[in-house]
Amino acid sequence: MIALIQRVREARIDVAGATVGRIGPGLLALVAIQPQDGEPQAQRMVERLLGYRAFSDEAGKMNRSLADTHGGLMLVSQFTLAADTSKGMRPSFTSAATPEHGRLWFDRLVELAKKCHSPVEIGRFGTHMEVSLINDGPVTFWLEVP
Repeated sequence: MIALIQRVREARIDVAGATVGRIGPGLLALVAIQPQDGEPQAQRMVERLLGYRAFSDEAGKMNRSLADTHGGLMLVSQFTLAADTSKGMRPSFTSAATPEHGRLWFDRLVELAKKCHSPVEIGRFGTHMEVSLINDGPVTFWLEVP
C-alpha cells in the first residue's frame, strides 16, 4: 500500500461540480492499493497516517502527528501511484490492484481510520475527482507499507 501525503492548510474534493469532502488543516493522502495488500497493510497504513510526524512543534521541528494535532484526514484512492514508470513513455498499471481488490482495501482503510480519528473525509472511488488543496510548507512524503 502506498500513500503520498501532503500537509495541508485545507483540501477539498469535488465530483461533478459538487463538493463531496473538505478538511481544514491536516493531511491529504493519495492512496494506492497493490495486489498483495490486505488487513496488515491497511492497519499499518492507518498507524502511519495518524502517527507520522509531519507537523511542527513549538520549536519548529516536525515532532507532531495528525493524532497530536487533531487535524483532518482526507483519503483519496489513486491507483496511478502504483504505476510502473521505469520503461518507455507510458505507465504500466500491472502493479496496481484490480478495481475490486482496490475498493475492498481502500474501504477497509477508511473504516479503520474513522474508528480512531475524526474528521476523516474521502473522495469517490473510481470517479473523476477534482482535488484542491493548499499545501502547507510544502510538506509531502511518500509512505509505503509492504
